[in-house]
Amino acid sequence: MWKYRGQKRPDFAAVPGPGQESVWDYPRPPNLAPDGRLVEVYDGDHAIASSSRTYRVLETASPPSFYIPPADVNWERLIFVPGSSLCEWKGVAKYWALSSNPKGNAVGWSYPDPTPAFEQIGDYISFYPAALACCVSGERVRAQPGRFYGGWITSEIVGPFKGEPGTEHW
Repeated sequence: MWKYRGQKRPDFAAVPGPGQESVWDYPRPPNLAPDGRLVEVYDGDHAIASSSRTYRVLETASPPSFYIPPADVNWERLIFVPGSSLCEWKGVAKYWALSSNPKGNAVGWSYPDPTPAFEQIGDYISFYPAALACCVSGERVRAQPGRFYGGWITSEIVGPFKGEPGTEHW
């Protein structure tokens, strides 16, 4: 039913400029791309994570989500929250809230037992840019539209993006 799989950019997609990527060139099913840029996540002045050893998940129509290795996360600032969701590609996700607000909304998610294709991100964590300040090489990330999505929009990424008004048919 999903007709866009990264093989041909649709006519409505923005054309990337020099140094940019179109989310319409990303594959479906998604793939992992190692990324050595500095990724930082903050809650106000409090550092939650900092790493130059991340992976991006690249999937058609969605901005990438950056996954940070567990060794580069300040776990004292996070607490596991009940609930899960199933990604057909990555497996069962578990969710994390700020330890300072354990009954608040989730600020991140991880895959403790991912599918074999995504085993490299087992126990890595990604964060919602709508909930925390997320930066890539010093650039503040914009949140992917939509309530559930966790894509990281930077100046190098062009859309339109899944989650924007009128994208339900994608």
